[in-house]
Amino acid sequence: MLFDEVSLEHIEKAVNHFRKNGIPHGLSTSKFYDVEIDGTLFPPKPIMAIANYFATGKSIDNYFSGGKGTPCFAAFERLKIKILPKSNNTDMPKAYEILNEFLKQAKTDNLKTKHYLKAYRNTKVKVSFGQGNTAKIPWVSFLKDPFTTSDGIYPVYLYYKNINKLILAYGRSETNKPIVEWNINNSLSISDFFKENNFEKPDRYGDSHVFKVYDVNNLPEERILNQDLDVIIEKYSNLGEKKNFRNNTFLTRNFEKEKFEEHCKNSGLNYKPDLITRYIASLATKPFVLLSGLSGSGKTKLAQAFAQWICESEEQYTLIPVGADWTNREPLLGYPNALKDNEYVKPDNDALDLLLRAKDDETKPYFLILDEMNLSHVERYFADFLSTMESKNSIPLHKIDNEVNKIPKTIKLPKNLFIVGTVNIDETTYMFSPKVLDRANTIEFRVSDTDISGFLKNPNDIDLDKLNGKGANMAINFVDIAKSKKEKDDNTTYQLKDSQQGIINDLFKELQKSGAEFGYRTAFEISKLIYKLEEFGLSNENDKLDIAIMQKMLPKLHGSRTKLTRTLKPLAKLCLVDVNDKFDKEYFENFGNIEFKKDVNIKYKLSFEKIMRMYKNAVENGFASYAEA
Repeated sequence: MLFDEVSLEHIEKAVNHFRKNGIPHGLSTSKFYDVEIDGTLFPPKPIMAIANYFATGKSIDNYFSGGKGTPCFAAFERLKIKILPKSNNTDMPKAYEILNEFLKQAKTDNLKTKHYLKAYRNTKVKVSFGQGNTAKIPWVSFLKDPFTTSDGIYPVYLYYKNINKLILAYGRSETNKPIVEWNINNSLSISDFFKENNFEKPDRYGDSHVFKVYDVNNLPEERILNQDLDVIIEKYSNLGEKKNFRNNTFLTRNFEKEKFEEHCKNSGLNYKPDLITRYIASLATKPFVLLSGLSGSGKTKLAQAFAQWICESEEQYTLIPVGADWTNREPLLGYPNALKDNEYVKPDNDALDLLLRAKDDETKPYFLILDEMNLSHVERYFADFLSTMESKNSIPLHKIDNEVNKIPKTIKLPKNLFIVGTVNIDETTYMFSPKVLDRANTIEFRVSDTDISGFLKNPNDIDLDKLNGKGANMAINFVDIAKSKKEKDDNTTYQLKDSQQGIINDLFKELQKSGAEFGYRTAFEISKLIYKLEEFGLSNENDKLDIAIMQKMLPKLHGSRTKLTRTLKPLAKLCLVDVNDKFDKEYFENFGNIEFKKDVNIKYKLSFEKIMRMYKNAVENGFASYAEA
């Protein structure tokens, strides 16, 4: 968190600097609070900004908030420095302070929002300047449970940059039609307001209604801005109390995979429905999924798309490129500073903070996406994660007597944390060990000539922003499914049919011959995956077993031509309905002409095609593995 590195020593240096030099350029004095240091009152934000410079060596601009619930005030509280409201402003901050900061930042390319106030008058404050690219219409919303920006109603500031107008609106979610509505009369919709004033049609939020419109270059005085926001929030609060929505669960909806498929298409992503089913069922089976395959085939985009779609806030997911120099756990978990007592150095990325947020918010999903995960040896930097996936034990972080910078001594992987790794195979990457593959569901991405032909007929850009929060109302249900809350309590929940058990036993015997057999954990996860695939809409028995073979059995296969060829042929035979004397000639000698999708004799099509490719690679190159470039 911002300002975690600031200590009392840095505060003391900041006070001395402030006394000599005054307020730094770009910062302002305090209107609502003071901090008391050695009996003297000082403005909180300038003192904290200067102290942060002494702590980190980095300057910080005015794009951070002071006030209750902010990182700035949390740092003062951690250091036991008194925060005192100014005598004539005991109920601050006000709307003007939020807007002043918001409008300044909206004119920049800075998209960060974590420094903003988290709460205002018993509402949750959400701010957005866009994700990945600067938004045309940045906004600030004020939410009460159970509403979200993707499902419900809420007061919202919408800054329409193209006309330089700030609209305080009766906000309505775009993603899903609100089940309740504002109790308003004679209020123009934003679309009607634009039409009446001869503006071009608004890009977004046209169904929300106007409460007040402000000219950004000529804002009213503070008192009026404060009063306007307080009035609309009071209406909002009264509506919630009248309807008694707080205990109503109508906004928590059952998970619908088809909605994600639909929204993917709308954003320019064209994934086959069965691939989406495999991905979602794999996450629900075990929250560690590897996406392997050709670079540029959509692995990272699928991980990003699902996270953005199901998460209410960008604080619920992070994408971290793995570095080639990662040799230990420090890039993900940080380390205790050996040179300074009671100091813990967090990683530069958001990995550890994401774990801590997931731990404190167990009903919602959180996603740690590791891009190009095998650019470094996974077993080195990821060892603690792999170990705790097996043992369920906590990961030790430090041995300092008390929590330091809000970092606990140990942490368990939260059950609502989903880890997704993307994998490219070339001369710059490392192979995964059986230990890694055994703990994951591995999904291979391939692009066929048909896929390329279809894309070239209609090439299009991808806009992931269209996915933001559209599935957030299904998030709680998805976590429940992943935690198995809806399943039976008896021990036969995942018991397979006798025919399925038989084929898995036969496959095990053949894998055993090459030392690639699996243990009890994998057997359990195969059973669970088959169950989850059915839960997410896949009914064909052969298809479910095919996916389980492809994702949980075949990934461990690798080795020399001599080793693999004596295993791959028997495995291939088990994937067929009927095996005759022409088996070698029809399939192994005719690999390039096999129509895998049309051949009715192929029972497990994904697995059979993969086995054929591995056999071909082993023969031609003398070696083969599951992962292909």
